[in-house]
Amino acid sequence: MQYSNLGKTGLKVSRLCFGAMTFGFNFRNIGAVGQEDANKMVRYAYENGINFFDTADVYSYGQSEEITGNALKQLDIPREKYVIATKVRSPLSEEAMSGKGDVNNVGLSRKHIIEACNNSLKRLKVDYIDLYQVHGWDLSSPIEEALDALDSLVKQGKVLYLGVSNWTARHIMKALYLAKANNYHTFVSLQAYYSLAGRDLEHELLPLCNEEGLGVLPWSPLSGGFLTGKYTKDNTKPKGARRSEFNFPPIDERGYDTIEVLKKISAQKNVSIPQIALSWLLHQKGVTSVIIGANKMPQLEDNIKSINVELTNEEIEELSKTTAPNKLYPQWMVEWQNNRASFNFSS
Repeated sequence: MQYSNLGKTGLKVSRLCFGAMTFGFNFRNIGAVGQEDANKMVRYAYENGINFFDTADVYSYGQSEEITGNALKQLDIPREKYVIATKVRSPLSEEAMSGKGDVNNVGLSRKHIIEACNNSLKRLKVDYIDLYQVHGWDLSSPIEEALDALDSLVKQGKVLYLGVSNWTARHIMKALYLAKANNYHTFVSLQAYYSLAGRDLEHELLPLCNEEGLGVLPWSPLSGGFLTGKYTKDNTKPKGARRSEFNFPPIDERGYDTIEVLKKISAQKNVSIPQIALSWLLHQKGVTSVIIGANKMPQLEDNIKSINVELTNEEIEELSKTTAPNKLYPQWMVEWQNNRASFNFSS
């Protein structure tokens, strides 16, 4: 296993993070793993060098955190040897989800952040959370209130580091500025959707993270199973595949071209298609740790092998060209203005 510092911190995390969204049975059609299988997966991940485990309070309404906490306890290893990340923001009951009741059990109010953190600590069976991440933007809560509440959790020792997920570049930059102005503990990482078939991150968010020193933690690196080889131009809805029932996250339609290149390179290297897709992400500047999840042990075993897959610059370029995002304004203007050749008007 390889390890990287999380952003500008001294915290070292494995370059593959085990994502526990599949733990539990009440999260769309994704949750499908009970305690016994989760114990085996967490043990296998840890024994293969993974020290970073990610979950969220909303996954199966707390079941994922409970199962993850139980699995880590079963390992019977010192707490300092593993890193736990979880999240806050999403509704934690059917009533909160519908907006018809339980109105404070959602969002980024001080009340919800503090209560959600305390409940996560209980479910995870730990005294502190290593990385506490806001799980999305909340239109109804002032950003200052959320930042102040998060800072208080760090000062109380309940949280060590703060992260953000699913925010826009302007909101992240505003938070970084406000944290500095108010001497708050600030975000050290961004967890965001990023894959060969979903590269919106490259427009603003990835450059921002690279400039400000935030570690990038891609979620759904295989685009909800799209980059596994099951999907092709001739078979866009394979029977039994997850995306056939829950078509999320969005994919670039050019992803079908990517799959053809993935097939070719995987055959040349005699490794699986997912391993090549994950390796491509691991080669991207700014990516700290790629979050992998699994319903079954063979998936986990295969994904972990991606850490040993090396890609040449030519292979990375060939894959990248298939879904390279078009430059948006003002990005193309910035590049044009900073290219000396653009101002050479001599005939």
